[in-house]
Amino acid sequence: MKSPAWTEDELVLAGALVVKNGWHELRTGDREVQELSELLRSLPLHGPEVLAIPGFRSPDSVSRKTTDFASNHPGYAGKPTRCGEPTRRMINAFTERKAEMLQTAQTLEEGIGTGQLQLIPPQPDEVDDTGSTAIEGRLLARWALFRERDPKLRRLKIRKIQQAGQLLQCEVCDFDFGRTYGPLGEGYIEVHHVTPLHISGTRETKLDDLVCLCANCHRMCHTSRPGESWRTPDALRALIRTSMPNTPHAASASAS
Repeated sequence: MKSPAWTEDELVLAGALVVKNGWHELRTGDREVQELSELLRSLPLHGPEVLAIPGFRSPDSVSRKTTDFASNHPGYAGKPTRCGEPTRRMINAFTERKAEMLQTAQTLEEGIGTGQLQLIPPQPDEVDDTGSTAIEGRLLARWALFRERDPKLRRLKIRKIQQAGQLLQCEVCDFDFGRTYGPLGEGYIEVHHVTPLHISGTRETKLDDLVCLCANCHRMCHTSRPGESWRTPDALRALIRTSMPNTPHAASASAS
């Protein structure tokens, strides 16, 4: 059995190590490589049969991956190693959004270090239909979806909106479940974090951190494409205006 390909989560952590080292590779005996090897083997991504593979995410394999990152960086003068497209996408992400991607790695490390990520069960939408996830990885998607499905937070957010006399509708496209489905949809909405977990870090969620979305817009915020982050509600509004400029959805998105 071969070791599985590196996941986005693992590439985030390896990329952060190389960036912190000035885009230079690290050797097998380096303390940081040894520690990252242990951390990767603790991620709740692979089953026991994978962990039993000789050399799985060993210090040697971690060192080789840091060489891939370093030698395929645009500033490298020598001959690059052969690496897959996911690694190249991660190099681009760290090159273009260094601070954000380093925060992503830190949030992952904190979640593993505190034991929170190991306790969260897999979520239905943490990967798309093709098995892919956003550039920040599967585990942060799992964590974000788990937090957004907290029924207590959702109830409190809905109550705050109703007490303010506001309509309970999607804050991107204005869809109103009650208006469309009558009593069946009355009082229903989904909640989503305004600032993604990979940017905000592990701080406690406040009601102002949440927006109300219909199921379609919520799914589109979390839907991934290779090399992209999850979309914020503002980004989704902009996408609607661009793709459907003459529709009521675009008009409501422009007014939001």
